[in-house]
Formats: sequence, C-alpha cells, structure tokens
Amino acid sequence: MTAYPAAIRAEVDGAVTAVVIGAGHAGLAMSHSLSALAIDHLVLERGRVANAWHRERWDSLRLLTPNWQSRLPGFAYRGTDPDGFMTAAETGAFIAAYARAIAAPVHTGVEVTSVQRRGDSYLVNTNQGRWACRGVIIATGAFAAPLVPAVSAALPATVNQYTAHGYRNPGHLPEGGVLVVGGSATGVQLADEICASGRPVVLATGEHVRLPRSYRGLDIQWWLDALGVLDQRHDEIDDLHRAQRVASPQLVGSDTGHTLDLNALQAKGVRIAGRLMGIGGGRAQFSGALANLCALADLKQNRLLDRIDAWAKTRGLDQDLPTPTRPPSTRVDSRPLLTLDLEAAGIRSLVWATGFRPDHSWLQVPVFDAKGRLRHQGGIAAAPGLYVLGLPFMRRRKSSFIHGAGDDARELAAHFKGYLDSLSGAIPAAAVAATA
Repeated sequence: MTAYPAAIRAEVDGAVTAVVIGAGHAGLAMSHSLSALAIDHLVLERGRVANAWHRERWDSLRLLTPNWQSRLPGFAYRGTDPDGFMTAAETGAFIAAYARAIAAPVHTGVEVTSVQRRGDSYLVNTNQGRWACRGVIIATGAFAAPLVPAVSAALPATVNQYTAHGYRNPGHLPEGGVLVVGGSATGVQLADEICASGRPVVLATGEHVRLPRSYRGLDIQWWLDALGVLDQRHDEIDDLHRAQRVASPQLVGSDTGHTLDLNALQAKGVRIAGRLMGIGGGRAQFSGALANLCALADLKQNRLLDRIDAWAKTRGLDQDLPTPTRPPSTRVDSRPLLTLDLEAAGIRSLVWATGFRPDHSWLQVPVFDAKGRLRHQGGIAAAPGLYVLGLPFMRRRKSSFIHGAGDDARELAAHFKGYLDSLSGAIPAAAVAATA
C-alpha cells in the first residue's frame, strides 16, 4: 500500500478509504455494500440518522409504497401491517433501526462544508474536522431544496408563501383560500388535506402522472414490481433526462387505500386549473392546455392498465382476479379557469409543490454541466472515485425508492472497488481510529 502524501496528511484529522455523505436509506445501503467488500468508510450526517424524515416532512405524510416494499440489503419490514403505509416518523425509525442492525459507522451532527479533489484523493471538510479519502459517495438525496419558480417574486404581499419543506399542517396556514401549485403526489395530497380543513382550494397542475392506488384487487406498486417496470435500467431509456424529470404519480398512502386524483379532488370541492404561467396585477394566469394534459395522463394510465391485463392473461390469472374496472376519464370544465383575482377569490396562502432539487453547493469538483447539474452515468460521476446515490431513475426506475437503493449501492460499491484496485495503493486504514 502506498503512503498518503505527507502534505495532505498534515492537513487532515484522519484518513479513510471512502466517505459516504448522508445517513438516509441510500447512504446506509452503500455502507452495507462497502462493508461487504471490506472497504473501510465513514458515513457523515449533518443531523440525525434519517434526518429529513424527522425534520423536513409534513405531519400527515406517508410513504407512497406499501410496507412490504420497504426493504434494504439484509433488512426488511417485519411489522403486522404489510399492506399499510409508513408515516414519516415510522420511516425514520425504520431507517434508524437499519443503521443499528448493520452497525453503520455513522457520525451524526457532522455537516460537510466542502469536498475538494487532490490528485487521486479527496479532502472532505466538515464542521468537525477534515478527512482524506479515495472516494466520496454523495447520498444526500434529490429533495434537499424546494424548487420555487421565479414568478413567486410577483406574488402580492397579502399572500403567504410556503413550500412542501416548510408546510406542516393546515393549522399553520392563515384563514382563507389556498392556491396549491403542482399536481404531483405532493400537490394532490396537500390540496386534499387543506380542503378537508374547510379552506377553499385551487390546484394548478401541468403535466402529471395518473395511477389508481389499486387495480384488480392489488396495489399498483405490486403490479409495477411484477411487470418489471421498476427494474428498468437507465441504459435502456432513449430519453433518460426526460424520464428523470417525470413527476411522482398522483398517489397517496393511507389506511383506506383510496385513489387520489383530480376527479377525487374535484368531488371534494377543489377547483382545478392548468399550469401557473404568471402573476401580474394580483392575478394568477393559468395555461389553457389542461384538457390536453389530462387526456394524455388518462391515455398513459390506460396503456399501463392494458399492459397489466395482458400480463395477467398470459399467466392464466384472469379467473383469479376481479374483472377489470377502469377509472373514469378526468373531468375537465368546458370553461377552464384561466385567470384568478387572488384577492377577490380570498386566496391568502400559496403552497409551492413544484418539486425539489439536490443541493451540491459544497462540492468543489468540476463535475457540473452548464445548468449546474452533477454529471454522472448511472451514479458514476465525471471524476474518478466520486459517486452519487438515491436520485430519480439513476440506475433504475426504482432508484429513489427505499427498496431501490440496494441494487444501486451494490453495483456502485463494486465499481468503486474496481477503481481502488486500479490504483497503486489505498489510503492506510490505521488513521481511521483518529476519527472515532
């Protein structure tokens, strides 16, 4: 093994072969995979294990995936309600239990302030010291910062703005109407909850993904799993960037297992508008393409259901399953809402459910494209020894789900092992003790 350069040794508090940043499900899955390959490493977490599930979720949130689908390498849900859906607190506890089960070398309360590349190694700077390592695995997730459109600056001061990160429950909103912007899973769930509190709600939605919660007596996630949809790989997709930007489907995890779509919301009194295009003079302007986008979502949903029916038929399951019943087409007003006077409509709050982005502002390595996105191929970044984990459709369609982390972590850990083998030597592991 080659000695670590003296110039760098003098700068750091310890050395380790790999540093994993983030102790959520993805970072812990990577820790498990690195341990299986006898690669010494640390997991650095700015808060507590599964920090985002404890601090950055609204009160009523549940997973979109059933409990039986909650599995990580060497660990799985063992409760009494496999068809239920974990709350945010239960998800945090599940991930924390996993960290204990695999004895992950997690250092909590350690915030990474910068990562720099030095030769064939990295310097990881934190509020608790500096580490040198051969590889860095970024597992901070895709939902670090909410995406808020620039049009937010034109919102009247009389309207309070919130993001899905900051929103907790309807009781935290002022009295009056609410405009929810974004028709993904987050948007429809928040619109539903806020409407149930008695507040008038308008939901602005653009392109969206419509799915029934269950079909022919089985949860839609069971079908997606059985059809192999969730295992589809990144190198099998013609337009991967588009696939990675697809919004989460309009689903909700609940004890009732009900479907939550635009029809269900309208039945409860939520007004549906097209995509928010602008705000001016106290008025919100919406796209007139809502009918076309709803028709497209209906078409894609029915194509998937057709595929499910064909799969069931070829396997002789038709007689054992309920007769197919398709959800009705999305209802769209013949005179769609194109403009809304916010004051006249009594809108006092706007909730941005417009998506999230990763936060890699601390990464001081030239691996970003012109739009500031980290360049990678299936999680292998454009710098040797640098990896990213847990992003949407990163290596597979299931990459951002809890149950999708295991396969990705195993493959990336194997790639890192090959990279280490190509070097003349690795960082001595003896210095790891200094970081404990």
